[in-house]
Amino acid sequence: MKKNFIGITGSTGLIGTNFIKEFTSYKFDKFQGNILVKSEVDNWIKNGKFNTIIHLAAKVPTSYVNKNFKKSKNINYQGTINLVKSALRFKKKQIKWFFFASTSHVYKMSKNKLHEKSKLKPYSKYGYTKLLAENHLKRKLPFKICIGRIFSVTHPKQHLSYAIPSVFNKIKKSKDKVLFLKNLNHDRDFCHVKDVCSAINILYLKNSEGIYNIGTSKKVNLKSIAKFFSKKYNKKIIFVDNLKKTIILSKINKIKKIGFKPKYNLKQILKEFK
Repeated sequence: MKKNFIGITGSTGLIGTNFIKEFTSYKFDKFQGNILVKSEVDNWIKNGKFNTIIHLAAKVPTSYVNKNFKKSKNINYQGTINLVKSALRFKKKQIKWFFFASTSHVYKMSKNKLHEKSKLKPYSKYGYTKLLAENHLKRKLPFKICIGRIFSVTHPKQHLSYAIPSVFNKIKKSKDKVLFLKNLNHDRDFCHVKDVCSAINILYLKNSEGIYNIGTSKKVNLKSIAKFFSKKYNKKIIFVDNLKKTIILSKINKIKKIGFKPKYNLKQILKEFK
């Protein structure tokens, strides 16, 4: 087993590609099979030289999960079980640290900032699949389990169904000078993907276990994002709100205590959208 040799799933996803790009001093063994095929998972675990697993593979975004719930549940939940069972079978003593990328969607919505012990009541089907996996990981295991509940990760290369890319795309590509945008009166906690990667790395270096929120703890109303882009592209926005306002904000005191500090503010994030 080599130090800084990491087995990683989801290496082609947003967080995975950025994590590998950011931390070039690490050696990665990328799982490139089907996480639902046990033999493929077993071969990867059995033949790997890593003693750390960073499990990022999942079906997202929520719009996809809603339409393909059974498949998404299998990958997000059963896929995680397959990894753990294989690690127990072949690398029970060698695997030292297992990171699971979870989500803020496992929490019950609240006007207050959410901490790691806040009430759990998934507000999306995606959150439900992640909480199922979390519950499996909370049992006693011979290696350390670290769960990162990630709040609204964002990046210009995200799918257009995500909040910021969606608003940006509508405003930039519209030929109309006046736009009607629906249901943007929601508060979210947007975290740049590089900050998410930094948080995971700190948890890894500190050999942390337990549950940690990963976010910025900064409130951002979606309307402010639309106003930023409307000014940039000289558009007038008329907001139409038919839905009740929702609030999902993180409290990150726990991860800040071990050295995490978000570097990207909203303005820096939005400037990357071109």
